[in-house]
Amino acid sequence: MLTLKRQSGLVVMACVLFTLLAAHPTLGAQDHVVSPAEMQREAVAVTRARQHNVRTVTQFLSSPKAKQALKDAHLNPTQVKTAVSNLSDEEVAQMASRVDKAQADFAAGNMSDRDLILILLAIVVLILVIVAVR
Repeated sequence: MLTLKRQSGLVVMACVLFTLLAAHPTLGAQDHVVSPAEMQREAVAVTRARQHNVRTVTQFLSSPKAKQALKDAHLNPTQVKTAVSNLSDEEVAQMASRVDKAQADFAAGNMSDRDLILILLAIVVLILVIVAVR
């Protein structure tokens, strides 16, 4: 007789727990779902940012001064440009930021051609090291 009471008590307790867990508002999956439109917008934004950064770096590497610096360093410009596309989003963003800063400093007269070439070579070496490590 005691076991019957115990079993029915366990069944009641299980039903109560199940009801509480099922009714709890934070357990609903709909509270945490990201809509497909939001995911698509984020993916488009990331892709556009990467394309902009790659374009910034490759345009810098295509400049006459950059081409001359690459020739002086005995580096293949095509290989360097290909290496840029193999970098991660974060690495390309860092490179683009450095390129933008270097071009702004050069345009403002804060650095000479020699300084710009040294920065270019540092960027190229960094790109090649990152790609070689992978």
